[in-house]
Amino acid sequence: MGSGFMAFARKSAKPRAFLDAAGLYAYAVKALGRQMRSEAELRRLMKTRVEPGERGEAAIAAVLIRLREHGYLNDAAFAETYARLRQQNEKLGQRRVRQDLQQKGVAADLIAETLETRYAQTSEEALAREHLERKRIRKPENEKETARVMRRLVVAGFSTGVIYKILRQWDVPDEALAALDNLDEEPHEE
Repeated sequence: MGSGFMAFARKSAKPRAFLDAAGLYAYAVKALGRQMRSEAELRRLMKTRVEPGERGEAAIAAVLIRLREHGYLNDAAFAETYARLRQQNEKLGQRRVRQDLQQKGVAADLIAETLETRYAQTSEEALAREHLERKRIRKPENEKETARVMRRLVVAGFSTGVIYKILRQWDVPDEALAALDNLDEEPHEE
């Protein structure tokens, strides 16, 4: 294994040539055709394909303007579609969708507006129950399973109030719920 390169770095022998404005536009359209992306994500992708510096930044800016004019790039539409798909298909809570959109570089005010309209008519408890059903998560039998259910719901973006309400309706013993409170307070040793 002393061949001088790392196994996970798949670099070609020849360095990739930087793209001009026309090539960069074609690259961006193909990238958007493969997957819905925010403007920030597309900017990150294109940055690797242009020469560093002002010329590269100018080419990216020109391509982004052209994509917006042609209707291929719209963060508001992206945020709405992304939130709708995560809510309807994956049954994710508002917190998780907010976090995902922030990671994708969507503006905070746009995220707030989108989620307010998308989740306004939705019961968080009903959505959490649909998530549990979709993931085939059953009523916990012991403290360990109770903690697992709670972690799964927190990761899916549901508030602890709704999680405790669901667990109480499942007749989870108060001792198990108290143990969950203690888990949050204990410092984690690493």
